[in-house]
Amino acid sequence: MNPPFDLDEHLGRRLYFDDLHTGQTWESPRRTVTEADVVQFAGLSGDYNALHTDAVFAAGHPFGQRAAHGLLTLAIASGLTTRMPVYRLMDGARLALTELRCQWRLPVFMGDTLHVELRIGEKALSKKRPGTGRVAMQRTVKNQRGEVVVESEWTTLMQCRTEAA
Repeated sequence: MNPPFDLDEHLGRRLYFDDLHTGQTWESPRRTVTEADVVQFAGLSGDYNALHTDAVFAAGHPFGQRAAHGLLTLAIASGLTTRMPVYRLMDGARLALTELRCQWRLPVFMGDTLHVELRIGEKALSKKRPGTGRVAMQRTVKNQRGEVVVESEWTTLMQCRTEAA
């Protein structure tokens, strides 16, 4: 059983590797995907795939309509996570993103409202970098119907509060 986590207790402090425990979970704010998001992402990425940008083509696709880019959905998940108070408390202790695994489960359409469920997964002290450890942060993206659209795991190198964490 994991120790309870009281966010209020940590306000004004930084969270380190040592403070996070496998199984802790938090939920992000929500955000609706718009046509402007899709158009701007196409321009930024150069990905003008017809499934994202051509309504006539997309109407004939099995989805029946334009879908948001998978990487746009992943980017939105990243942004929603940064809006979580608990994630902000990790600022300064998060040193680097070292690995990302992702599976897209369902399409995301314009008008869908997304949120992220963040769960702390496995943790391991670094053998190469004393005073640091890797934390697997599982980010599950759900739409307004509670359907899982993305399952991802972001492994982050974090600073330890103490050397012997």
